[in-house]
Amino acid sequence: MLSKCANPNCSKPFLYFREGKLFRWDGLGIAEHPHLIKGTHDKPTRKTEFFWLCGSCASSVTVVFRKGTGVTVRPIVRTHKAAS
Repeated sequence: MLSKCANPNCSKPFLYFREGKLFRWDGLGIAEHPHLIKGTHDKPTRKTEFFWLCGSCASSVTVVFRKGTGVTVRPIVRTHKAAS
């Protein structure tokens, strides 16, 4: 369940979908990594999670997945085209 902006530096509460940006992450559940729980031999499972950035944060950061870290935010890199 979403409760606040995914940016750890922001505490804006999630109230409506009309503002900001929603991200869906279809990750692997714990059963995909049986070495984490001894004696587990379950089949791989998918775990869907949602992350929300408020309007202010969505204009400057995005949500990314980093192996070993998980879901984090990073600044949006803007490229400028040269004027012709």
